Amino acid sequence: MRRILVVGGGYAGFYTAWRLEKKLRRGEAEVVVVDPRPYMTYQPFLPEVVAGSVEARHAAVSLRRNLRHTKLVAGMVTGISHADKTVTIRTASGEESTMTYDVIAVTAGAVTRTFDVPGVAERAIGMKHVEEAVAIRDRLFTAFDEAALLEPGPQRRKLLTVTFVGGGFSGVEGMAELLSLARALLKKYPELSESDLAFHLVEASGRILPEVSDKPGAWVVKTFEKRGAVVHLNTTVTSAADGHVVLSDGSEFDSELIVWTAGNAATRLLRNHTDFPHNERGMVQVRADLRIGTETEVIPDAWAAGDDAAVPDLATGTGYTVPNAQNAVRQGKVLAKNLLRSLRGKPPKNYVHHSLGVIATLGLGSGIFQYKRIVIKGLLAWLMHRGYHVLAVPTWDRKMRVLAIWLVAFFYGRDIVSLASVQSPREAFQSEAKAVADRRMAKQIS
Repeated sequence: MRRILVVGGGYAGFYTAWRLEKKLRRGEAEVVVVDPRPYMTYQPFLPEVVAGSVEARHAAVSLRRNLRHTKLVAGMVTGISHADKTVTIRTASGEESTMTYDVIAVTAGAVTRTFDVPGVAERAIGMKHVEEAVAIRDRLFTAFDEAALLEPGPQRRKLLTVTFVGGGFSGVEGMAELLSLARALLKKYPELSESDLAFHLVEASGRILPEVSDKPGAWVVKTFEKRGAVVHLNTTVTSAADGHVVLSDGSEFDSELIVWTAGNAATRLLRNHTDFPHNERGMVQVRADLRIGTETEVIPDAWAAGDDAAVPDLATGTGYTVPNAQNAVRQGKVLAKNLLRSLRGKPPKNYVHHSLGVIATLGLGSGIFQYKRIVIKGLLAWLMHRGYHVLAVPTWDRKMRVLAIWLVAFFYGRDIVSLASVQSPREAFQSEAKAVADRRMAKQIS
């Protein structure tokens, strides 16, 4: 029986395996998914996880629960040798092993693009995974608790200054939701005022939300400014050492929370540890039918899709498909169909997807939607955002759980409980154990 190895359990990988499970005949092929995480992250919900509008677990779709006939390997693929049809897998414990395959589908996804900026590695946090979204939320609550005990001054100002780097959808939606949460929190902290808050969005280009046109993008900037945020366009971060942010436009300020959402980059696996062709950005080179290869050469039994694949955009006829959820989900479905067609001796079909439009949340009760020249702003766009994503998130149990949370929040408001100690769960236990040990030592000495 042939083995189909899927590298990565994100959007493209999950939907590839999910569809294959439903369509493969008994004994036709074995599907194996390798991913270090036991779940698929529904990334459009991460800004709402940041704001507490969606529970963290509900933005994660369990692989084991939904891929019942797929072999799941908890580990990271660190090398691919297609010449030998072998991958190297490293588990969480650091052990390495090899696995052979007959067909490979590379859907490893992308990583947050970073730069060698002083202080970023030490101070910033990304927003690509559920754990990061939860940490951002808890850091804001901790900052509020600490700031409420301080007199007005530089330290209080630093604690309540938030910086988002990157004006794409992750940065804009993340900052909008966190700003909305912060303004709502002020009602629970009488010691603090709106003047204590400072939110900054830093974007290297001259506009935010590149997938919307200029006027809607400018409207979003004005919306942020009306709420007291500062948007720095054509600006980069030159330093964030010790939380002191220095921008290329000359601005300087202290910021306790720095969220880095400055685009995507190919994984180190694809850049350095495969024998597949890749483009100048490190993304694996893919044909329109999702087979790995170039216009003149096809690599047999090798496929790729998702954010790490340079898939020609046949809908526009220029460049590559945009690395977003719409394309990743639909590429995963097409990839599954093409794998089946290939197994059964049929030619694969090209991936062509015309955009359904773009939609973004801008905080509780506000959003923006654009489809070609149609632009919808405000409450209606926000309702459309929620409606679209509750339909798009896979599995009915996740749809129902998210709807239940939203219904409860409608009547009782956001949950503002912080669980920052989750990030160091043994601290209280260790502190007590140390105190006991110290008392024992003191008795022995006396």
